[in-house]
Amino acid sequence: MAEDNSKRTIIPDEEADLEVTSYEVLPGITLIYNVVHMQKGCINVPCSGNIYEINHCSIGRIEFIANDYYYYLSPGDMSVSRRGSMGSMMEESYFPTSHYHGVSVLIDANAASGYLAEFLEDEKVDLEQVFRSLCGPDRCFIMRSTPSLEHIFSELYSVPGSIQKGYLKIKVLELLMFLNGLDREQEEERRSFSRNQVALAKNVWEYISENLENRITIDSLAEEFHVSATQLKNSFKGVYGVSVYAYIRSQRMKMAARLLTETDRTILDIAGQCGYDNGSKFAKAFRDITGFGPKEYRNQAK
Repeated sequence: MAEDNSKRTIIPDEEADLEVTSYEVLPGITLIYNVVHMQKGCINVPCSGNIYEINHCSIGRIEFIANDYYYYLSPGDMSVSRRGSMGSMMEESYFPTSHYHGVSVLIDANAASGYLAEFLEDEKVDLEQVFRSLCGPDRCFIMRSTPSLEHIFSELYSVPGSIQKGYLKIKVLELLMFLNGLDREQEEERRSFSRNQVALAKNVWEYISENLENRITIDSLAEEFHVSATQLKNSFKGVYGVSVYAYIRSQRMKMAARLLTETDRTILDIAGQCGYDNGSKFAKAFRDITGFGPKEYRNQAK
């Protein structure tokens, strides 16, 4: 990767980490690669001015808040917001799966407009008008994954170092032209969640994390939180992107993997702690998640 226009920031933590690599692509335009392995954090790249922010999710999941409603980007989705609004990733963000890879593009509409007017003399691109039509001062524009978005962003994640500087300019210009031609009413799909729905999902997540060794069912969770089973299932999947049962199984298999590598306990004993009273069912579930049987996984770890 070219080093003359990049700035890398690594923020280590005992149980989480954040790595941010930023490139000054054009006057007033900064492109940022984000690699996140934590549930809460702030990706803070100092800049000032009339800043708009474009985010694309490649891996994982990220939460945005706008007008007291919550929105989630899944792989392939894009958001556009004004920095300083609730829909900005540069504020403290929540990453439901504690795993997020994505690209952010920060654009100072005032600083970049003059350069683009000269560079794209045959095209009239009014950045302020483009962004105001998409998100305004207090909205978060969300566009779900499409082949067009995939075409634009996929190439940003695999740019050869030898051509990076010029290639990033071309891709950012392509992105701006794409946004300029968007029909906002046609393209946007909101799928928002209320504060109460999100609070319910996060409380259920915390409860599951603290009770993995116990038997947990949808009905028992609904009774615990005094809501309907449908409300609970929809809220949880909306925030975390997977069903309650899929999440419980994946977390139990992570716990089993840790016990298999860090202890000498029998596989049947570990299966029991992870909520399985049948060794065969446990082995199948473990293989479905990890690709290995419990014994094979332990032997490879050793």
